[in-house]
Amino acid sequence: MIIKDFPKIKSPFIRKLDENNNYVITPEIEPGYEWVFEDTSVMAVEKLHGTNVSIIIQDGVITAIFNRTERIPFFNKGKAHIIKGLLESYERGYMEKLLDGQHFGELIGEKINGNPYKIKGNLWIPFESYAQEHLAYKSWGKYPKDFETISNWFKDDLIPLYACRVSGKEGRESGFVEGVVFTSKDGRMAKLRKDMYSWFSGHRHKEEEK
Repeated sequence: MIIKDFPKIKSPFIRKLDENNNYVITPEIEPGYEWVFEDTSVMAVEKLHGTNVSIIIQDGVITAIFNRTERIPFFNKGKAHIIKGLLESYERGYMEKLLDGQHFGELIGEKINGNPYKIKGNLWIPFESYAQEHLAYKSWGKYPKDFETISNWFKDDLIPLYACRVSGKEGRESGFVEGVVFTSKDGRMAKLRKDMYSWFSGHRHKEEEK
């Protein structure tokens, strides 16, 4: 089996450096990403702020674990939290629908990006099952898909779906939400984060213009 790294996901809007040297999105649609706004089957799924971990399943058994392209041994000292996060995911039944192949997900929790979801321990969230089933925005597609409407949605009304599942009403009011991953039935993906907008005033991802 050929092991793949999770592909770099681009914004559906063209990004440029602004007067403050921030790499922000513009109203121009990135060529080839019109599908985000035109394909009615596209899902908008909450983008979790963790680290990408994939597992290899063969004959129904997990045979390998990767953090990006680094293979993670089951017995280890420095990456034990990854193994614990996968075990917790398995115990919760998050892997039951995963067939043979390579499956990507986001590991969140302690030791990862300051644990913005404030969960105890670590947990692996598979993208193609749990995230798409429980963290998809049902409101996507019910409103105009123009730049201004999406910007206002991100600024004022982007519900922290995962935080809601963890903390209920408290999570809805003050929970962390980073952004959205758009995914199509044929596997294409695009992403938008709050910090890609010029109005964002918090800490931004460090990304070079590409």
